[in-house]
Parts: sequence; structure tokens; C-alpha cells
Amino acid sequence: MNRNRFLVSVLLALLIFSCVPKAGKEHYELLLKGGLVVNGNGGEPYIADIGINADTIAFVGPVFSGSADSIIDLTGLVVAPGFIDMHVHLGPIMRIPDATSHVMQGVTTALGGPDGGGPWPFGAYLDSLDRLELGMNVAYLVGHNTIRRNVMGMEDLDPDDETLKAMKSQVEQAMREGAFGISTGLKYLPGTFSEVEEIIALSKVAAQHGGIYTSHLREEGLGLIEGVYEAIVIGREAAIPVVLTHHKAIGMPMWGKSKVTLAMVDSARALGIDVMMDQYPYTASYTGISILIPAWARVGGQEEFVKRTENPALKDSILAGIKFNILNDRGGGDLSRVQLARTPWDSTLSGKTLHYWAVREGMEPNAKNGALLVLKAQQEGGGTAIYHAMSEEDVVRIMQHPMTMVGSDGRLVNLGDGWPHPRWYGTFPRILGYYVREKHVLDLQTAIKKMTSMAADRLGLKRRGRLKTGYFADITVFDPETIIDKATFTDPHHYSEGIYCVLVNGKITVFEGKMMEERAGRVLRGPAWIEPED
Repeated sequence: MNRNRFLVSVLLALLIFSCVPKAGKEHYELLLKGGLVVNGNGGEPYIADIGINADTIAFVGPVFSGSADSIIDLTGLVVAPGFIDMHVHLGPIMRIPDATSHVMQGVTTALGGPDGGGPWPFGAYLDSLDRLELGMNVAYLVGHNTIRRNVMGMEDLDPDDETLKAMKSQVEQAMREGAFGISTGLKYLPGTFSEVEEIIALSKVAAQHGGIYTSHLREEGLGLIEGVYEAIVIGREAAIPVVLTHHKAIGMPMWGKSKVTLAMVDSARALGIDVMMDQYPYTASYTGISILIPAWARVGGQEEFVKRTENPALKDSILAGIKFNILNDRGGGDLSRVQLARTPWDSTLSGKTLHYWAVREGMEPNAKNGALLVLKAQQEGGGTAIYHAMSEEDVVRIMQHPMTMVGSDGRLVNLGDGWPHPRWYGTFPRILGYYVREKHVLDLQTAIKKMTSMAADRLGLKRRGRLKTGYFADITVFDPETIIDKATFTDPHHYSEGIYCVLVNGKITVFEGKMMEERAGRVLRGPAWIEPED
């Protein structure tokens, strides 16, 4: 009997063993062979093969002896999870659905709706994106500024109970329709008019549905410390995970203050408040020229602003405010630090500085005259500018913090269209080429973690952000010896170099550094969304 039982046990074991797939013995549609795998967790790189079937990673291992329909030899190249951009202005996506400027950086997923902006009606917009052939995956936040404008217009008022209820209802609606959380742009209209209690109330709604809170702080210059404190308070009171988006210290008086803000993040986390950051790797920001104009002067929109400039006393106050901001905030204390970008009222000024403009007009290039030119620009309808007002030391310090992710703050763009910030083309390759390879600010595995798994975990993305069996095949392959950004502030329209191959949901979207025909991007929906039944 014992012998029979033993034989039965052996036969059962053999039967079970024969049913277990043998790693590396299967057939795959695509095999990525021999690359240096950096899997997104921060661990040491290793040589491995990756098998892919349809949209899914089916095998990751050091030895493969099976077969594949297609094999790509990646010897000498780094294989990483597709990069996740935590801060993207996706407004042009309807006319640029292939998102080439981002995919060519290795980005496979982008988070839109930052700085309090974003689409409305929310669900209908996502449904319309579903009908496009997208070059990358997209996810969205619902914007506080959008909702406040929907309900309250551009007025500097506090919401009453009914108004606040209406705004909370719209946050609830957006979360159920697929938002990943709520964003604020407290430096911009009309968000700047809101008190912290309003933001807490709306963030509580997002938190109840598993969302996050990302904040363009109320101030990133002289009020930076207070701005970080406010975001931490919102995180604590609303019990919501916080991202200090494009974290930086603007203006020479604030250079070095990242030491304080990072200590505040550490202290908040020690108290159980879940605070993180994202960052772009440049010492210049990009936003509207109106950022230099006091918010009170822009209440009610452009028409009201123009009326105020016609009142001599108000005009003097506006000019004084602009002069102050040129000297102490984004102006960087020097007209040469303000580089005009989009100037629809005079295209010859695109890419030129306020200093150049002043000299061209025969004006002394000082802060007083710079204020007059900023006023004129806004009177003509406004525009955008690049502000060279950050220190490299702060950029490096923030980048090295363990809670910092990567967000380009870029905007989708076609080659030759306008005068973009180089981050629109180069954020991720710049980190890998300049800050990892050349400056050794980060090691490779830490940089990849900041670009992939940290972002996926913050958003709660399932089966993305790592190279693991069963995960979606979002994969970026690059040459660690050549990857670098090529876009510059004086010559911005250049794709980066060194991105060899990009897969989005298993489809080869970039190969040998060129965009392919495949478009496999998807609209990703947040934690409260329930897929409708057929």
C-alpha cells in the first residue's frame, strides 16, 4: 500500500509539473532580447529578455529558449517601464493625438488637467478622446479653476453654501467619470480668489473617491513657504495625498529656500501627511505674461483689466506691482531673464527678451520700463514667456529628494509651432543624459523609479510602472551613452536623441528613434470610475 501511494504521489507530481509553464519555453508575439532591464523599483539593473503577447508582458527572465514571431536585439540598451509624466498640458490633444513630442521622450502615460485647468464636461471629454487614435495613454485631474469658473465666473468672491454645494457636486461628478483627483492653480484666476477652506471642502470630495490633490502653489516666489504650508494643511484636513507640482523656488530672494520646503515635506510625512512632489529639470519656468501682473488687476477678465489701465491711479498701482515682480519674483531682477514666447500681437518678439524689446523701443532696459512693456503686452491680449529665475542648486536638491517624481509641465506641440519651452521635448532625456550620465546627480535606477513606479503608485495605476509579468507592455528602450535633450531655449524645436524604442500597450510606437504608424494609447480612468456594462 505504501509503495502504491508513493507511485500515485509521483504520478500526481509529474502531472502537476507538466501543467506548469516553463519560463522561456513559450512562444511570444514579440521578444525584446538581451537589454539591461531597469524594472522601476529602484533595484539593480540586470540583463534579461522580455516576452510580449498582445498588450501584456508575458515573460521577464534572464534565459529564453522558446520562439517568437518577432525578436528585437537590445544588447547594450536600457529597457525601462514607459515613462509617466505627472504634469502635462494636454489641451492640443484633439489636433495632436499622436503626441509625438512626448512619445519621442519615452513617455507612455501623461497626466493632464494640471494647475486647476482641464476639460469640462469631464466625462464627455474623455469619451471623445476614446474615439481618437492616441499615441500614449492619458489620464486627467479635474481642475478647481475650471469648476470655480463654471459656478462663480471670474469674480473675487467667497462661495455661499449653495455655490459650494454646486462646486462639490461637479468634483463628485468628475471623480465618478474618471478623474484621478483634483488640481489647483492658486496663482491663477479665479483660483487665487479662493480661501483654503474652499479647497479643503472640494478636496475632501476627491479624497472620498480615492483621488489625489496636486497644487500649483499660491506662490512659488516670496510666498513659497506659506504656499507649501497651505498645501500641507489641505492634505491634513482633507486626508488626501498631495503633490506639490513643478516644485521650485522662483526669484533670487528665494534661492536656497528649497532646503526649507523639503524639510517641511519631511516633517509633514513624519506626521502621516502624504506629501510628494514632481519637478522638471530646468532653471526656467513658462507661463502667461500675466503672471507678472497683480491678480487684483485682472479680476473680471481682460475687458475689466483694460478699463483699469485707463484709470491713471490704478495704472500706477498696476505698474508698481509688475515692477516688484520683475525685481523679486519671476522677473529674476533682470529684463534679460524674461524671454517672450507666444506673442501673437508681434511675432517678431517670439524668443526675444524683455531687455531686447526695451532696447528696440529705445527705452532704458530697467524694471520700470519692463513693467510698461508687460502692461502693453497684456493690453494687446497677453501671451506667454519663459522666466529664467531659478537656481541650479535648488533644481538639483529637489531632484535628489526621495519623494520627487518627474513632471514636464510640457504642452503637446508639433515641430515648428510657436516658441515652446525645451521641456516640451526634452524633460526625460535631459534627466537621463545630463543629470544621470554627465552630472551623476542621480543613479540610473533611482531616476527610472522617479519616472515610473513612483508615479504609477501615486496615481494608483494598475499593472503599469514596472516591468513585471502580467503588466501592460508600456516599455521605453534607450541608449544610456547617447540619450540627451536637444531642444534649447534659443532653438527649441528638436526631438531628443537616444530613445531607441517605445512600446505603448504592446505596440511599437517608436523604433530606431523614429515614430511608427501604431497608435495604441488609451484613456485611463480613475479609482471611482465604474466601467459601464454592455
